[in-house]
Amino acid sequence: MSEAEQAPVSRAGYVAIVGRPNVGKSTLLNALVGQKVSITADKAQTTRHRILGIDTQPGVQFVFVDTPGYQTKHSNALNRVLNRAVTTALADVDVVLWVIEALRCGPDDRKLLSLLPANKPVILVMNKVDRVERKNDLLPFVAEVSKLRDFAAIVPVSATKPIQLDVLRAETAKQLPEGEAMFPEDEVTDRSMRFMAAELIREKVFRLVGDELPYESTVVIERFDETSQPGRIEVHANLLVASESQRAIMIGAGGERIKRIGTEARKGMEAMFECGVHLELWVKVKSGWADNEAGLRAYGYD
Repeated sequence: MSEAEQAPVSRAGYVAIVGRPNVGKSTLLNALVGQKVSITADKAQTTRHRILGIDTQPGVQFVFVDTPGYQTKHSNALNRVLNRAVTTALADVDVVLWVIEALRCGPDDRKLLSLLPANKPVILVMNKVDRVERKNDLLPFVAEVSKLRDFAAIVPVSATKPIQLDVLRAETAKQLPEGEAMFPEDEVTDRSMRFMAAELIREKVFRLVGDELPYESTVVIERFDETSQPGRIEVHANLLVASESQRAIMIGAGGERIKRIGTEARKGMEAMFECGVHLELWVKVKSGWADNEAGLRAYGYD
């Protein structure tokens, strides 16, 4: 009898992972799930959609909800939609993981904390503890931050090493309601392959062009065909930017940059989908796309 059969799921629930941009939410989600379901890059608003990461352990199923970083400095339509995704997710979950960087809790962190529902258990997750050189500094920091709210637990972790993720799972499991599994045990995300293809392309854009291009760029899949050739997926995608100058940056001298984006995105898809991928990319100008909520919905921002 397998371990799963010996210990059927008796607790299950939704767990929101929230925090300001760049605290490591998506990296944490991927580490908890055990594989890549959310893209990562060292740039604000890499995550733009609510993404479920499903982790089924003996006796418990965690449905982690990765949310965009809560933005307090800009207020265009894109950021309003992303912030709304955060607040909507908070209303529908059983537990909240409030992620901050170890030894750092600034105004933006506290602003988001003030928005968390009073009736939800909140676990303080201090990420990146591996970067703290003087570990003795952690105790007074924890003592200070613990005054901000009655936390269900406080767990120092490193999503990249990883450190103490088993402790985080255990503390989170204590807060989940009793219930049966909501997803098959071998499922790790609710998102389609088409969606993940767009996300992988956008990840490479952020990583390879992030320092030069404003984050107001997006990816629209025009074709995703799994039937054209056995063992291979055909993907055609448009990369939308706001101006001709941004288009030139995206393409790069002699087309080298867009070629590299395509090569790395294709390799990422082949690893994720476990098959061959033929990828074609085009860069198109769509000025003002990030300032129009109706247009954002057309591009998949809900």
